[in-house]
Amino acid sequence: MTIEEFIKEVEALGLNVTEEQLEQLDIIYNTLVETNKTMNLTRITEKEDVYLKHFYDSLTLAKVYDLSKVNTLCDIGTGAGFPGLVLKIFYPNLEITLVDSLLKRVKYLNNLIDKLQLTGIKAYHNRAEDLIRDGKKFDIVTARAVASLPKLLLWTMPLVNKNGSFLAMKGKVEEELKQAEKIILKNNYCLANKFSFILPKENSDRIILEFKYKDE
Repeated sequence: MTIEEFIKEVEALGLNVTEEQLEQLDIIYNTLVETNKTMNLTRITEKEDVYLKHFYDSLTLAKVYDLSKVNTLCDIGTGAGFPGLVLKIFYPNLEITLVDSLLKRVKYLNNLIDKLQLTGIKAYHNRAEDLIRDGKKFDIVTARAVASLPKLLLWTMPLVNKNGSFLAMKGKVEEELKQAEKIILKNNYCLANKFSFILPKENSDRIILEFKYKDE
C-alpha cells in the first residue's frame, strides 16, 4: 500500500488525513524498522506492508465504531503499538492505555510516544489480569492478533464499562466463536456486531467482533 493508497483508503473510512499525521506515521515506521534490528517487534518491515497490515489495519475499527464519541480505550497485548498507537494519532480525543507483557516493548513504546510528543497515551508493563485486579474500566477494550477468543473474553470483558464494548480484531473466527459460546452465556455477554471485510491489496479476510454486556 503506497502512501497515496493509504490516504484514499483511510478517507474511505471517514477519517481525514493531515500532513502532521503522515509525518507521525513516518516517524513510527522509521523507528519501528530501526528498533526491529535489535528487538523482535514485527516480521513486517517493508514500508508498503507496514502501511497496509499495521497502520491501515489498525484504523479499520472505524468500520464498526465511532471512536470519536468515547473517552477511554485499552489495547491489550499491543505489541509494537497496534492498533492503539495509530488510533491515538487519528483520534486525539481518546485516552489510551497500551498494555504489554514484555518490558522491552513497553520501554520502546513510551520512548516513541515521547518522540511523537503525544499526550493521553501511555504503555504499561502489565497483563490484563493485573488491570482486572486493580478494578480498571474502559469505554473500549481492543485486542489484535493476541490470543484465542475464549481467552480474550476472560481477559478483556472485565475491563469493559457497563455500556462499553470489547472489539476483537480477527481473521477467520468461526471455530473460536464456537469454543467461546459457554463463556459468553455464563458471563452474560452478547455478540453485538460481527463485521467482515477484505483487507485491500492482499485480499485477506478480516473480522471485527463487538462484544457487550447483555441488558439486565
